[in-house]
Formats: sequence, structure tokens, C-alpha cells
Amino acid sequence: MAAAIQYYGTGRRKTSTARVFLRPGSGTLTINHKPIEQAFPTEALRTQIKQPLLVTETSDKFDVLATIAGGGIAGQAGALRLGIARALVEYNLELRPRLKKEGFLTRDARIKERKKYGQKGARKRFQFSKR
Repeated sequence: MAAAIQYYGTGRRKTSTARVFLRPGSGTLTINHKPIEQAFPTEALRTQIKQPLLVTETSDKFDVLATIAGGGIAGQAGALRLGIARALVEYNLELRPRLKKEGFLTRDARIKERKKYGQKGARKRFQFSKR
């Protein structure tokens, strides 16, 4: 038996990592063996995740299987979006300009800044006293 055709993409955002597999199907999204409605409770995050599929008009062509680890739900949604976009480019290179124009292929590099020694936080300092 031949292995089913699938396309892979890795997405990262903040401290989240998403491994995304696109398989030809009817458009179901499964995240960590759960339906998308269970994994992402808010409609805004679900919309963000589906954006690359909607822009390329492939939402009914693929089933999305993803495993996500780390971070919170916002970071995970961003990681998943990048992973889906990269997998779509692997499927068809002609979709790249459209996805790039929308900014879906850009890794959002903003992460939490480290706390500095001798201080309260990354930027916060202890109160200065003149006397």
C-alpha cells in the first residue's frame, strides 16, 4: 500500500511550535487529535488560522492535521497559520506570491525580552532615589 500524499509545514510563534500536515480531503481541521472548535474556543483565532486556506481558495481541498506544543493559544494560532502557509507552498509553488503578499510566510520574530540582572524586569528599573 502506497503512503497517502501529504504536505508538511512547520510554524513557530513566540514559544509555540506547530507541525502541520495537509492531506487531500474535505476541509476538516484537527489539532492535537481534537476538532478546531475544541482546541481554539474563540472565533477570532479560528479565523486567523484559516486565513491561508481562504486566500488560496483551498479550504475544501485539504484536511489539516496539526500537533502544537508550547506557548498560549494566541501563539499557537500564529504558529499554526505559518505552518499551513508553508505546507501550501510545498503543495503548489505558484501560491507563494499570494501568501507572501498577505504576510503569511513571515515568521513573527517578536518574543518575550529577557529580564536583566539587578533590575525588576526587561525594561523596568528600581525607583531612583537622589537622597
